[in-house]
Amino acid sequence: MFNSFGHLFRVATWGESHGPALGCVVDGCPPGVALTESDIQPWLDARRPGQSRFTTQRQEPDQVEILSGVFEGRTTGAPISLLIRNTDQRSKDYGEIAAKFRPGHADITYHLKYGLRDYRGGGRSSARETAARVAAGGVARAVLAALAPGLRIRGALVQIGDRPIDRAAWDWDEVPRNPFWCPDARAAEDWAACLDGLRKSGNSVGAIVELVAEGVPPGLGAPIYAKLDSDIAMALMTINAVKGVEIGAGMAAAALTGVENADEIFMGNDGTPRFSSNHAGGILGGISTGQDVVARFSVKPTSSILTPRRTIDLTGAETEIVTKGRHDPCVGIRAVPVGEAMLACVILDHLLLDRGQTGGIRGPIGHAGATPGQAGLRRDVSKS
Repeated sequence: MFNSFGHLFRVATWGESHGPALGCVVDGCPPGVALTESDIQPWLDARRPGQSRFTTQRQEPDQVEILSGVFEGRTTGAPISLLIRNTDQRSKDYGEIAAKFRPGHADITYHLKYGLRDYRGGGRSSARETAARVAAGGVARAVLAALAPGLRIRGALVQIGDRPIDRAAWDWDEVPRNPFWCPDARAAEDWAACLDGLRKSGNSVGAIVELVAEGVPPGLGAPIYAKLDSDIAMALMTINAVKGVEIGAGMAAAALTGVENADEIFMGNDGTPRFSSNHAGGILGGISTGQDVVARFSVKPTSSILTPRRTIDLTGAETEIVTKGRHDPCVGIRAVPVGEAMLACVILDHLLLDRGQTGGIRGPIGHAGATPGQAGLRRDVSKS
């Protein structure tokens, strides 16, 4: 229960951090889409631990295996089962904390709810679970490439601690050149020095990730309970350590006036609506506008730190705890490909929902037949 997300494109993840394997079952994938392990693996490679000194040194190949739902390189429409084996667990690193609750972790809430917990890396609450999401996101991207070829989803780290990037220096080409997914080369250099100091002192820091989906068709989403932005926010909030999500201007919109915040609308030379700005983040009334969909989420500092923290044990006695093992000084770094994957899943889900509800019909603007009410439906019927 509560291990799945999505409406038509549904993903259920399974497995624990220190179990033999983890994975997911993707249901609702359309048939006939070209898909092999090589379409999914690059996204898992991007998330994989141990690629720099700024992430956990756990060495996992994260090699994905497709167990079902694909025949002769194409999806069949049946559930797609994806398997990722764990190969570098060190459960003994957690033996000393089996009876203690780590501050900032889900240890105490899991115990209060279930009466037991897997103390080996957090079990189900470990960020290791996100590998399965990234695999599912790889499937979603393959489907999106077939259904919406112009759609592109990218993410970047825009702040570590109290050190934001210089947005005037934003360069997407810089993102793969540094270990931080950072679009600002100078900020990446600053972050490296900052994280080196935190690692040596046994501390950690939080971060902010920004996601941008370009080429999103207008009309995805629905008013009230199936808003595109509400589903994006839900999906991103389910990522481990995420404590806040915003769309477009987000919290900063509260400081704007109505004149500043309103994205004025014009008619483009190609006969489609254009906007003067994108404070709405590409979504109005829960429905995509055709602009870039922009979302950000904040990731709290890694709770597994070497600095002693006060806590209690299973008997209720007060004690101290130091979390040994291999941990990220900034878990936000590896959250970038996870955020991209979740956004891909949500956008595909809403694309399929829209196809089912409207058949992709859009209200006409600026030509004959552009009348209120059933104009779009009448236009479509007249073609048949």
